Amino acid sequence: MSATTTRTLSDAQQWLREHLEQRRNPFNAIDHDAAARHIETLPGIDPESWAGHWLAGAEEFASRARAAEASDDREQALENWWQAYQFAFLGRYPSPLHPAKLHAYDLAVEYFGRMSALEHTPVQHVELTFDGRAGDGDALRFFVARPPGAAVRPPVVLMWGGIDVWKEETYARGRMLRERGFATLHIDKPGVGQSPVQAGRDAERQWDPVFAWLRGQPDLNSEKVAALGLSFGGYWAMKLAHTHREQLAAAVNWGGGIHLTFQPEWQERSRNASSYLMDLMPARARIFGGNSFEDYVARCPELSLLDQGVLDQPSCPLLLVNGKDDRQNASADLYLALEHGSPKAARMFPGGHMGRGPVLETVVDWLTERLN
Repeated sequence: MSATTTRTLSDAQQWLREHLEQRRNPFNAIDHDAAARHIETLPGIDPESWAGHWLAGAEEFASRARAAEASDDREQALENWWQAYQFAFLGRYPSPLHPAKLHAYDLAVEYFGRMSALEHTPVQHVELTFDGRAGDGDALRFFVARPPGAAVRPPVVLMWGGIDVWKEETYARGRMLRERGFATLHIDKPGVGQSPVQAGRDAERQWDPVFAWLRGQPDLNSEKVAALGLSFGGYWAMKLAHTHREQLAAAVNWGGGIHLTFQPEWQERSRNASSYLMDLMPARARIFGGNSFEDYVARCPELSLLDQGVLDQPSCPLLLVNGKDDRQNASADLYLALEHGSPKAARMFPGGHMGRGPVLETVVDWLTERLN
């Protein structure tokens, strides 16, 4: 078993420069010049140095946001809270495995809330009592963003990310959907963020209260609901397409594993995937409550949708997309899924994890055809 690769500071800075210039995760909607300056002055990639450095940048923007609020400049306050959130997210990236990164995550959630309160299209934060089982959390938190204009009962796309991209980070990716007239509902997948459950064979139970809540919202079209899971989160969209097919009009698995991804052989090969800067295996293990490669490999096979018998069940209309050279999740899972259950749509893109090119546009077009 190979040891986990540790990058040097200079290697990490080069990785960050490349991802910033290509606008790849973790640089989603950040101020380019400010991020570039912070990359060059990054003192280290240990958790305390990393989190403290990016939080210093977050505080600069937060101070500007407070000053803008004091002078009733909504636009400047909105933009600066948005950037404060982006920098705090980088502080907790990829996962709050250390108290310093957990502090950064708490601030990221706070700053996102401050930003969303100023948004021009309404953002509704929802907290439901979660009546789960022993060991589950007692609250389910998500937020809903409405489309611009006076849309009447818009269709709803449920969105969530993966190991490092959580509900706050999916908000920007939902903008194109909202411009098409969809409402977007953002929630954390099991095992990350504010999800009340850890990952496991039946963790999809966390979505039951969400569907019930939607049915009680007269201004949202609960008969036209889709699920869009990004990265590891694509797994849960895939599962819900089968287990909750009566509640869904469509679902998209964008880069998620299905069966091969969860086998120990694949995990050994992917543990040093170049698409990840740091802590890939501890971040994966955290969804089960663990912290090591061994912790994760001991649990991840139970997620196999093939072994669970889910793949051979009928599903709602389902789109599978990924990059053909994915090193994080096995792109061969896509082909495996086509051999089971209901017929599915699929598109393979160039590049690695989640693909390169017009992937989001393809997903949005497909959802538009299914829901409108």
